[in-house]
Amino acid sequence: MKIDPSFIWTAFTQLLPSIPTTLAITAVSVSCGFIIGLIAALLRIYKIPVLGQIASGYVTFIRGTPMLTHLLLIYFGLPMLLDAVSVRFGWGFKSTSIPMIGFAFISFSITAGAYMSEVIRSGLLAVSRGQLEAAYSIGMTTPQALRRIIFPQALGASLPNLSNSVIGMLHGSTLAFAVSVVEINAKAQIVASTNWKFFEAYLAAAVIFWGLTLLIERLTAVIEKRINLYNRGGVA
Repeated sequence: MKIDPSFIWTAFTQLLPSIPTTLAITAVSVSCGFIIGLIAALLRIYKIPVLGQIASGYVTFIRGTPMLTHLLLIYFGLPMLLDAVSVRFGWGFKSTSIPMIGFAFISFSITAGAYMSEVIRSGLLAVSRGQLEAAYSIGMTTPQALRRIIFPQALGASLPNLSNSVIGMLHGSTLAFAVSVVEINAKAQIVASTNWKFFEAYLAAAVIFWGLTLLIERLTAVIEKRINLYNRGGVA
């Protein structure tokens, strides 16, 4: 087998239009996953009756099953549920109107939420309990103490692991092709299928993913520096 260097560049240029799809999947899943993870972490830390147990079960189940399984469960199960509810209440809604990328958004957000829950929980627990008690002593409420004292420090402690989660979701976005969403890796397969130069196409995809990963790492380093400066009482 002979490698065609020129086709690597050709494939690279043809893969570039797929980057926004990959970034959209990553951004939506990470943003929604962070909110889900934060809620689940707080429910577990404060041991809210019933809800805390539900959050623990959710985290255990999602972390104990493959990401692709979540996607397929959502892809095949959600339409049945929505159609049944629509018929029951006479809404006239059909699950076929849901874009394919919507299933990826929902599934990957649920997956990211479980993993981020553990990252956020560990960050919150890393902050000394005495700081929360000190906040109470000066008249702060729990939401105020969490927002102004606990969360900034917990974010600084959790940032490296949160960065890993973002990178993991970026790479996990390649699974979206299972529901016909054309992201970078799927586009590489399509491009290569025209002349069977799969090595060159996937090498181009690898370079793009590597570049995006380096960008995330760089942004994380900048954010971490500013958060640490803030936590030390400096001027950001």
